[in-house]
Amino acid sequence: MARLNELRDNPGANKKKVRVGRGIGSGVGKTGGRGGKGQKGRSGVAINGFEGGQMPLHMRMPKRGFNVPNVKTYNTVRLDRIQAYIDSGKLDHKGVIDAAALVKAGVIRRARDGVRLVLGPKAFEAKKVTFNVTHASAGVVAAIEALGGKVDMPKAEETKADA
Repeated sequence: MARLNELRDNPGANKKKVRVGRGIGSGVGKTGGRGGKGQKGRSGVAINGFEGGQMPLHMRMPKRGFNVPNVKTYNTVRLDRIQAYIDSGKLDHKGVIDAAALVKAGVIRRARDGVRLVLGPKAFEAKKVTFNVTHASAGVVAAIEALGGKVDMPKAEETKADA
């Protein structure tokens, strides 16, 4: 049992900060680690990217690309992951599998602007599954319809009307 008068910090827990500008013997006296004279040796320096009046490099470089202001983000879900949730009983393959069902089962955390189905490395085996998703690759549609299932994808007009 430790006594109150024997309590100490762990070694290295308290580190003294370097006090600059406290005499030549400290090693960080006089200029305080700022070098010689000039603008950077003084306080209030804000010259990042400033090149003495010359056009800065980041403004001389050509601009490329375009940032879409209203880009949509989709939840990408692989078929083998859905198969695993169906096999574990967390996802009911008899009903319609849509974004709400995937969130409820825990396949996706939250529904964004829609769900995109893609093929996984393993085969999809669930029979007669109906999906209602925003996007599905051609391979996914072929794999599901080969097993007697169905993929419903709302048209672009319907999606815009909902928004």
